[in-house]
Amino acid sequence: MVYSCHKYNLYLLPPYSCIPFKSKSISTIYVSQQNPNEQQQQQQQQQQQHILRKHNSKSTSFLLHHLSQKHDSSQQQQEQLIPKPSDLQDSMPHKEKVQLLELSLVRKRTPQFPGSIYAQSPSDPDVGSSLPPLRTLFQSTSSHIDDDDEIIMRAIEIRRKVTEEVFKEAMMRKGKFGITYTTNLISRLQGFIDFIMIEAANMKKLPEYSHSTFNLRAKTVIEDSQVVPLIRWLKHNSVSYPRIAKLILMSRGKFESIRNRVMWLKSIHVRGDYLGVALVSAGENILQRSNEELDEIVEYLESNGVRKDWMGFVMSRCPQLLSYSLEEVKNRVHFYLDMGLNQKDFGTMVFDYPKVLGYLTMEEMKLKVDYLKEFGLQTKDVGRLLAFKPELMACSIDEQWKPLVKYFYYHGITRDGMRRMLTLKPMVFCIDLEMTIVPKVRFFQDMGVRDDAIGSMLVKFPTLLTYSLYKKIRPVIIFLMTKAGVSERDIAKVVAMGPELLGCSITDKLEVNVKYFLSLGIRLGQLGDMIANFPMLLRYNIDVLRPKYSFLRRTMVRPLEDLIEFPRFFSYSLDGRIIPRHKVLVENQINIKLRYMLACSDEEFNKLVKDLIRKRQSFQSAGITEDTKCQPQ
Repeated sequence: MVYSCHKYNLYLLPPYSCIPFKSKSISTIYVSQQNPNEQQQQQQQQQQQHILRKHNSKSTSFLLHHLSQKHDSSQQQQEQLIPKPSDLQDSMPHKEKVQLLELSLVRKRTPQFPGSIYAQSPSDPDVGSSLPPLRTLFQSTSSHIDDDDEIIMRAIEIRRKVTEEVFKEAMMRKGKFGITYTTNLISRLQGFIDFIMIEAANMKKLPEYSHSTFNLRAKTVIEDSQVVPLIRWLKHNSVSYPRIAKLILMSRGKFESIRNRVMWLKSIHVRGDYLGVALVSAGENILQRSNEELDEIVEYLESNGVRKDWMGFVMSRCPQLLSYSLEEVKNRVHFYLDMGLNQKDFGTMVFDYPKVLGYLTMEEMKLKVDYLKEFGLQTKDVGRLLAFKPELMACSIDEQWKPLVKYFYYHGITRDGMRRMLTLKPMVFCIDLEMTIVPKVRFFQDMGVRDDAIGSMLVKFPTLLTYSLYKKIRPVIIFLMTKAGVSERDIAKVVAMGPELLGCSITDKLEVNVKYFLSLGIRLGQLGDMIANFPMLLRYNIDVLRPKYSFLRRTMVRPLEDLIEFPRFFSYSLDGRIIPRHKVLVENQINIKLRYMLACSDEEFNKLVKDLIRKRQSFQSAGITEDTKCQPQ
């Protein structure tokens, strides 16, 4: 049986032997089908035909030399055909380099289909030989320097991701944390992840870890640091994960200092989320300080009026105190005590606003005290003012106080008026000018209040600026115009004369008084006129109004029109002015209007009574004289 093919002629002889020989045209394959005995006879005949030739020493050496040259040439040809790793490096695209790098550094390898080029599982016996060596990727030739730097940075990034996966596994298995919490926490711990990665790399120098994998070394670093139980303990103490991450980075590997400082804060009654706030806001040196230093600060504050049960509140609101030395704390305390504050006032001030003691620098505190003195206040006055409203120390001079003072000057408020406002309601100097004060002033201007009246109104009642425009001021004005009978023409007058009326409660004060006056028989329009003449009418309590009205109607026997004409009658004291002057008028048989009876001083009232008595006597004497002249003689 014969098969023809090109280039080679093959004789397939039994048993399945083949001998190739070259031919330029057609190759023929002879496949013989003979018995085994016949095949053996043919082989013996062929061996007998090939008789080995004997050579002498020279011919033998020449043959060996010829064969060696032929072997070397064939080996050189094979080496030329087989590419070197450096040659492969030059032809390897950058994308394939990155894929090979990721394949070599990933922590878990995905299964591949049979026949893959590279083994993908660490359990494969040929995993080391199937992957090309990574050193072929980092050739230091000048043409690939930038490319190699990128590959190195990519290798570090991949190693960092592997470390994150190891740490995530420790968090979820050992710490029993959820995937969301773990992911959010690790995203803020890049510095600590690098620390684990470096320590795990250094552990390879140790004999016991020289042949271990990176994953095992990273896991060992995490377990030795005891960071996972610490995170669980901090989370149990209500410390949020952003602050846990900051504390871990601040500790620089000394995690036991975090636990010690948390226990100390709990000993002074710092609770809840403020544990993390106090530690993070106090600065990095809080973890390096000893408990003895912190105890000295607490004891000194207690000796100056800050009660022990207040200490946790103070430290949680002003943790900067924990970063100061004892000398610095003493200087800050004496700064306020030198302004005349006693220990009780100082302790109350620190409790009301702990930042007054540790939030600002000493230079800023002195500048603000000096600025407050420019309003005409003495040092002791400033001390009492800060004890009453320590939030003033948190205000900015350039951003808050100076624009506010300029705005008040524009509306006619003098320095004395500002001093009164600062004394009565220091909160005015803490609120925002553009967002709070300006809209209220514009609202009063739109109502019809004159600019000169606005300044006097604010000086008279500075608390008005602290009220809400839409929740307090507008509802009161709407009530006055709809329920109290104040006309649109008089509403600006009412607000300018009685700004205190805007601070009254509608349900508890204004509505009750309006119902009382209407129950007396006063019509709504008349009540509006009474309020326009005397806006403070609605601010009195019913218990004060009722006995005065009863005395007016029953004892003085005055009509209701006198009260409508002079509503200021309710502003005078019943026992101190109304009753004594009524007795004087009754004894002297004089009847005058309420306005002339009450709206004057005692000297003016006595002079008025004497003048009325003298006029009456002169009138009576004149009448007697005329009567005597008219009598017949």
